[in-house]
Amino acid sequence: MTTPYQPEDLLAASPAILTNIRIGYARVSTKGQLLDRQIAALEAAGCRRIFSDKKSGKNVERPELKACHAFLQEGDTLVVPSLDRYGRSLQDLVNMVAELRARGIGFQSLHEALDTTTPGGRLIFHVFAALAEFIRELIVAGTHEGLAAARARGKTGGRPSVVNAELIRAARDMLPNPENSVASIARILGVSVGTLYNHIPDLQELRASRLPRQIEPAAH
Repeated sequence: MTTPYQPEDLLAASPAILTNIRIGYARVSTKGQLLDRQIAALEAAGCRRIFSDKKSGKNVERPELKACHAFLQEGDTLVVPSLDRYGRSLQDLVNMVAELRARGIGFQSLHEALDTTTPGGRLIFHVFAALAEFIRELIVAGTHEGLAAARARGKTGGRPSVVNAELIRAARDMLPNPENSVASIARILGVSVGTLYNHIPDLQELRASRLPRQIEPAAH
């Protein structure tokens, strides 16, 4: 899987023309947490509308996030209180921001002072994308080493003894991306398709939450 960003992307302004419309998104992951502080920060940042979810970031069904993505128009900027309120993982974050960029929508995280409408912000996010790819490659390399060691002991690949938490996390990160088929993910990670289905009970739900469909604009 290639990183969503290419080096030449850093040279281009994005969005090309800003509407100065800022839309906020907030999220709390437990019932005991309050949205008030996040919403206050987004209002102070000039957001004219704020969407908010109260479900866990691990839950693929974040209806307000989908509504927020559908509401955004080219030239708008999506503002979040912090990166962890938006993405479920680094790869998830990179994928979603890349999709926003493809639609000509800016992205800003208040806590990290990251703004992809600026050259500096685009450079930082390019580093994030490269880091996500590097981490994925480390996980894949480690998995291959584990499989080789297991086979040397007379075991076959794909058994639970060689399927670790890092491999499952990498698979879950890649499943929502429509560019990755289940077969290609299994091949990259060195396991069978059946192993993925056995160890990821919600695999079909993750495929159904494919990011480009999740953040496509609403029909007008």
